[in-house]
Amino acid sequence: MNRFRLSAEEIDSIKSLLKSLPSNYGSVEDGEFLRQTSVYAHELPRRVRSLFNDFKLLESPPGYFILSGYPIDDERIGPTPTHWKDKRDGRAMIEEEALLVMYGALLGDLLGWATQQDGRIVHNVMPIKGHENEQLGTGSLQPLWWHNEDAFHPYRGDYLGLFCLRNPDRAATILACVDSIDLDQEQVDLLFEPHFTIRPDESHLEKNKAITREYSKEEEAFLNASYAAINRMNTAPEKLAVLYGGRRSPYVRLDPYFMDRLDDNQKAQAALDELIRQMDANLQDLVLEPGDCLFLDNYKAVHGRRPFQARYDGRDRWLKRINVTRDLRKSRSARFTADSRVLY
Repeated sequence: MNRFRLSAEEIDSIKSLLKSLPSNYGSVEDGEFLRQTSVYAHELPRRVRSLFNDFKLLESPPGYFILSGYPIDDERIGPTPTHWKDKRDGRAMIEEEALLVMYGALLGDLLGWATQQDGRIVHNVMPIKGHENEQLGTGSLQPLWWHNEDAFHPYRGDYLGLFCLRNPDRAATILACVDSIDLDQEQVDLLFEPHFTIRPDESHLEKNKAITREYSKEEEAFLNASYAAINRMNTAPEKLAVLYGGRRSPYVRLDPYFMDRLDDNQKAQAALDELIRQMDANLQDLVLEPGDCLFLDNYKAVHGRRPFQARYDGRDRWLKRINVTRDLRKSRSARFTADSRVLY
């Protein structure tokens, strides 16, 4: 397992860096903070920067790594939220969120979605009442089927970061890497061709829309257009390939729960079935502990979650989540300004 633990000296260095951040940042969603994040990240310990640099450039199996050991003050962070839209003082969690954001900045630029958690850059992932049986990160009783994050979207992130704050029931994250598959040449050729469709996952659908801030008329128009685009992707998804990049070490784009079967192309469907079977066979369970930061290569690894029984008592599993892109410019048409991180 690619697990690395922070040393006492590295923790002290990180804490000093976090304390040195300007006190006028109300939260990590502050535009100025997001602009300066990559500058602050240059001051993280050298070994930490080296780990992220190698992860970014080498693309080595298993497509994820864990950086452990950052101490979480369980009392200070307060109870697990009941919903991601709960209003809290952004300063209460700025230490943990700022660290996660700086880690992400070592890989690229953070991005958020106007159609997901109301455009937040840092997401809260915890069980929500009423979502128990939904295919959402905020579900619990049903397994969250493995997938690439936002696999349906052309601007999906290159990397996914998860920072565990609390996991008392030891609910397992599941992971598998495309490098573990062994397909024949015909199957690979079919999977590199645009035969397949992936619909938007539940988190982007309008039924989960929640407005927690005031929108300008222009923003509201963009948001409505964004939901209209999501609806089109849901009702008439475009054909795409599920493998791409280099054939000797391909990238993968999969979300089986939201993919339609190919009744008109049995060979392509059989190739997809075999890919899914092999990914299933190579799934690993990973129990995140408080202070664990898990980063996944979203082009190489799929992830999901085993079911668990939510408590709803303020002590439930609680993660922070970010998406990171290596090329923010490719999404420029979907963002208001060059330095905006929210995609509409």
